[in-house]
Amino acid sequence: MGQDHDKSHVHSVQPADPTPGALIDWKVHGVKVIPGNALDPNTAQTPGMNRATAINYARAGAEKLWAGTVTIHANAKTGAHHHGDLESIIFVVKGRARMRWGEKLEFMAEAGPGDFIYVPPYVPHQEINASRDDVLECVLVRSGQEPVVVNLDIAPVEPPERVLWRDPIHR
Repeated sequence: MGQDHDKSHVHSVQPADPTPGALIDWKVHGVKVIPGNALDPNTAQTPGMNRATAINYARAGAEKLWAGTVTIHANAKTGAHHHGDLESIIFVVKGRARMRWGEKLEFMAEAGPGDFIYVPPYVPHQEINASRDDVLECVLVRSGQEPVVVNLDIAPVEPPERVLWRDPIHR
């Protein structure tokens, strides 16, 4: 302990699936830093929002995750959609997000900077920028690589029912 370790050399490891004892070049197959100004906008889109890819297999070698950003302009909303069997986590960086969900988008909740939003598989939902003046900026992480976006034609119920989150463990 306490000794410097030369991290530039190749280690013999037991990877999860390839050949036991395979050598891995950690410089090439290690940590990746993707600059915020180098995100890829060529990804599945939903009307009313702009998604950009930061992490996927092609860009970083990720096998089980997709991560990127989502921007919704002031006073804008997406169309109703779902992401198939993927789970999604949205982290609100800036602005105020209003989420609607359900068969008729009958439920609604809001989130602000520092809040996380979890969207389970197949849940019809709609992201809304709750501000008339400010952009909504979020970080998005999905449980898979497929760019699944199923846009839906839903006539929303008005007004939606506001749902407040309750921690099921610490009620």
